[in-house]
Amino acid sequence: MAAQVTLRNGEKVKVNDHVYCSPPWSVRDGTPYSVARIMEFLPPEGASKGKGKAKEIYTRVRLAWYYRPSDVSDRPVADSRLLLAAIYSEVCDINQLRSRCYVLHRDKITDLAGWKKRPDRFYFNRLFDPYIKKEFEVIQAADVRNLPDHIRQTLVSRYEYVVAEKEVVPDLTDILRLCATCDQWCAYPDTVGCDRCKKFFHMGCVQPPLLAKPSRGYGWTCAPCSRRHEEEVDSHEVRHATPVSKPKSNAPAPRGRGRPRKDRSLAEKEENLDIKYFKMWPFRYFGQYTVAEDTLDPDDLIFPRAATRVGPKYQAMIPSPADNTSCPDAEERGGDNTVEVLSTIHLLSDEEVTELEEWKAALTRKQENLYNVDWLTEAARRFSQAHLMNRGWSTVDMSVLTRTEKWKRGETRYADREWTAEEVAAFEDGIMFHGAELRAVRDEVGTRSMPEVVRFYGHWKNSRLKEDNKRKQELRSSQKDEEDEEVSISQSITPLSDDEGSTVRGPSKGYNSCGACRTRESETWWRAPKGLATEILCNTCGTNWRKYADLSVRPFREDSTPTGKKGSEKREGTPLNGPNPKRLRASITNGTTPPPNVATALQLRCQACQKMGPLGRIVKCHKCSLRIHAGTWGVFVDRDTLESYICAVCKDEKSQEASLNTDCVLCPSRKVYEKGSGHVEFLRAIKATEGQGWVHVLCAVFSPEISFTDASRFQVVEGISTIPRQRWIVRCTICGEGHGAVFRCTECTKEYHASCAWTARHKFAFEVQPVRNPRRDTVVVTFKGETGILTAVIYCKEHDVSKHELYDICETDETGESVMQLYTRTYKQAPVSQAHALLRKAMHLDMVLNSRPEVVDTSELDPRCECCGTHYSPCFYRSKYYSDRWRCHKCNWPHLVGQNSC
Repeated sequence: MAAQVTLRNGEKVKVNDHVYCSPPWSVRDGTPYSVARIMEFLPPEGASKGKGKAKEIYTRVRLAWYYRPSDVSDRPVADSRLLLAAIYSEVCDINQLRSRCYVLHRDKITDLAGWKKRPDRFYFNRLFDPYIKKEFEVIQAADVRNLPDHIRQTLVSRYEYVVAEKEVVPDLTDILRLCATCDQWCAYPDTVGCDRCKKFFHMGCVQPPLLAKPSRGYGWTCAPCSRRHEEEVDSHEVRHATPVSKPKSNAPAPRGRGRPRKDRSLAEKEENLDIKYFKMWPFRYFGQYTVAEDTLDPDDLIFPRAATRVGPKYQAMIPSPADNTSCPDAEERGGDNTVEVLSTIHLLSDEEVTELEEWKAALTRKQENLYNVDWLTEAARRFSQAHLMNRGWSTVDMSVLTRTEKWKRGETRYADREWTAEEVAAFEDGIMFHGAELRAVRDEVGTRSMPEVVRFYGHWKNSRLKEDNKRKQELRSSQKDEEDEEVSISQSITPLSDDEGSTVRGPSKGYNSCGACRTRESETWWRAPKGLATEILCNTCGTNWRKYADLSVRPFREDSTPTGKKGSEKREGTPLNGPNPKRLRASITNGTTPPPNVATALQLRCQACQKMGPLGRIVKCHKCSLRIHAGTWGVFVDRDTLESYICAVCKDEKSQEASLNTDCVLCPSRKVYEKGSGHVEFLRAIKATEGQGWVHVLCAVFSPEISFTDASRFQVVEGISTIPRQRWIVRCTICGEGHGAVFRCTECTKEYHASCAWTARHKFAFEVQPVRNPRRDTVVVTFKGETGILTAVIYCKEHDVSKHELYDICETDETGESVMQLYTRTYKQAPVSQAHALLRKAMHLDMVLNSRPEVVDTSELDPRCECCGTHYSPCFYRSKYYSDRWRCHKCNWPHLVGQNSC
């Protein structure tokens, strides 16, 4: 008879039953229950098994976990009964089992709506692998038909379900496919199908053999079908049949007659279905990277697999021994003279070890070095060298922080240099924003290598654990002596002993309402997770949260806030309107492998607004590491190429289509930023001009004379020659230089370069100015519910801008379009449909010239310039002072000579 265990609530569970599992409330910190399947019951660790089943004492249980969709993704899922299976198990304390539940595959459930209405019922149709972080489809093994009989029978007899990729499922569930040439089974990886006759062939059976399958979106036809099609084309008898399709209708789908009958006996039968298990698992992977014959081996791995990384693209190509040209002076490795001794402490006697410990303690004044792994390792190495050379312990010196190693040219440090306070602050900020993504943390620090960051992370985490343990001990001792005022609510909330300390009785008068639905009446009150207005939940909300991770929080009004506590002061923790908290890891015993942390969306810091955002909303150049909001940069990147995106400047280094000098043509000819200097990094965002120069995105957008060929992408920049001459000769009030175009403050008369103003942290923003009676030529926009004329403004940092409703350059609306994109698309789009680019450039020059003097047809005359005396010029102009004299084009426009338009 199978072993059974009675839970605290009186329910009896056995192997392969599904249960709720959760550590005590104080450990799991308000997270919902986890759903798992019992794989086996285990005796205490280290105990020998009893002789009989009746004498067996079980204190542990091995559980196969299920994930909730919110555990592995931030996408909101409306169905709280949907789970994700996993081929992952843990050994937990048997006291963590709460109650029984039921989990079935979607195809096993006849009435899904009725199944979800019943309590403690869940279903799944997909599997999540926590190691490769990918979801797979789960189908019934009986539905797999495209397999040889002996393989299919083995698969069906062992497993109830099969795990495969979504694109492989149609091939697995199709009828048996045989090669039309050799009449053997066609496996999915090396099979190609004809689009005309619908026959299948091995890629090696066709003539000529196919080396690879057709690319996605392309088809393939066999030789007879191709020949037949050519004959039809030559005879002009090809007539493609018109596809017959049903006319579209807006009518709703037909409904069945009446409501489905509630068959309770059918539901109970589904709950007690017999599921096949092989080595305690009901499914195995049979997908794109599976060899069908391997499933016959009972020891074959059942876990999902990814593409193999074999070949020169992923591995080093080691030359053959015949290709190696050995150097005569090189020392052959493997002999005694090439062995580097790291420690000989085990060869010392007890008296020598005691003397060594005394000398070791005298080598340093810092007590923490005696517990430092790096210091102890190096000390053992130097003592061992002294022992091998027959030198005394007094010759060992640990004041030198470097050492020489074999096979290395220079000296290396045995310990990292001390971290400065600024580096530690940058590291902790990076941990706060990126978590354990240490590559992103390394970018935040900027002055440390990746190995140094990894080593410091280990020391930093240990120190934090030490502080937390010390704080917990102090808290426990203080709770025994006296109770704090801040826990006055906990005084009136007495935990019961039957449900892991999460139920309460007698809530205080100021906190007698549910934190979710605001009800004040409930038979049982439950402790609420962090982030709610009150610290208790009613019986319905508490049950829904613990079992289904479903909690609908009503908005909290300020007038209903209990006295003595402000509504805005929430307890520390994750708010419930954000992503649901992840499942807490249960206790792990020796011999089990914990799952890797499920990676959340990668967060990056924009170097323009210094705010965090996910990859995609913030784009990062793979080469120069520039990180800016996509809408502020004018960048559109496909999701598949986000991680390999390269900005226009880095691309131009290879193509060299634009100028190699990347200085902004509107700013002084100097670098106004240094890499790694915070918000100034935004000045590295530049765009190409029509004259193959470069200009800052900031300068181009905030200059009213400039327009763009493609305003949504901020390219190509046009109209630099139309900037008034006065703006080029005025000195900047910040840097004092008279080169470059200046911008005037919106509120005062100060003028400065845009790059200088950005470096000085002046305010660059956009403002919507309302218009009462707009004219026909007035262009009005709407941004975040505010309608009017969108204008670009610049304020000195000394001005008070709190009276103005300004939008930051990275701010976006509900559609995801940034305010900068809206401004350029509305007001700075060049008339590309009206004129060619070269003609538009000529029109810009006409605007600079303002009024062109009369040009006289001199084909019948022989004019001569009164200044230089030349007879050759594109055109001649009458003199301003003498009507019978002429001037050439060069002498008539002396201020334009030598200028290069951009």
